[in-house]
Amino acid sequence: MSSLLLAESGSTKTDWCLIKKRGKPIYFKTSGINPYLQTGDEILNLLFNELPWDPKLHKADAISYYGAGAASPDKQKELSKVLKQFFGVKKLEVQSDMVAAARALCGNKPGVVCILGTGSNSCYYNGKAIKDQKISLGYIAGDEGSGNYLGKRVLQYYAYNTFDTELRMAFELLFGKDISAILNKLYREPFPNRYLAGFVQLLAQNRGHYMVENIIEDCLNEFFHHHILKYRQSWTLPLYFTGSVAYEFQDVIATLCNQYELNLNKVEKSPIEALLQFHRKLL
Repeated sequence: MSSLLLAESGSTKTDWCLIKKRGKPIYFKTSGINPYLQTGDEILNLLFNELPWDPKLHKADAISYYGAGAASPDKQKELSKVLKQFFGVKKLEVQSDMVAAARALCGNKPGVVCILGTGSNSCYYNGKAIKDQKISLGYIAGDEGSGNYLGKRVLQYYAYNTFDTELRMAFELLFGKDISAILNKLYREPFPNRYLAGFVQLLAQNRGHYMVENIIEDCLNEFFHHHILKYRQSWTLPLYFTGSVAYEFQDVIATLCNQYELNLNKVEKSPIEALLQFHRKLL
């Protein structure tokens, strides 16, 4: 095998990287892919419309795809069918985004691995495989600590008139004041999890305000309480975090780790670069 197409997908974006034995990697980006939120035809249309893949210029001997919603055999089968149809590749591996994070952040060492992006997830990885993974209830019933979860809290604080004047004005400047339009986007347009995660922008731009800090700490603490603290390995092994929310609010994560006397090892915005190195060794 002389070339590999690597994909790491969340619900908001997908990073693609064509790796060759010789030469620099080639990067692409598309919208996120999640088989729980998109049909096979919708994913195929996304690839045709967004991925600048030219078979005359680009050739992959195999594909390693990691993505949100790709943990179950049924969803892996659905994704494999779409990827084979689009790329015409026979050698294909489809794994969850949790496996991607574990391989990228831990390599061959054990640890507790957490994803905090549009959604959230966690696992205990023994250095070779995921050995324990707490259930994730997704963007409607779970996703504690995620962008979707934080964004929901921001919207609630605005709509319920909990924000003070400063934050109400900041919200309206970013997102407008028409609640009917916001609800229409939330309940009638696709990808409500992405839409809710967009409200995190208000938190990122208003750090230091006590209400903002309370929202961030409360939501992240719920992730610790419901997930991280349920792994007995959390007190004996290092913790690893990846995802846009983890990266943006890594100071709060570090504070919570100190409070719970946990060992925070690393926070990465995206696992794609470390995942690239993991797979390059296999070429």
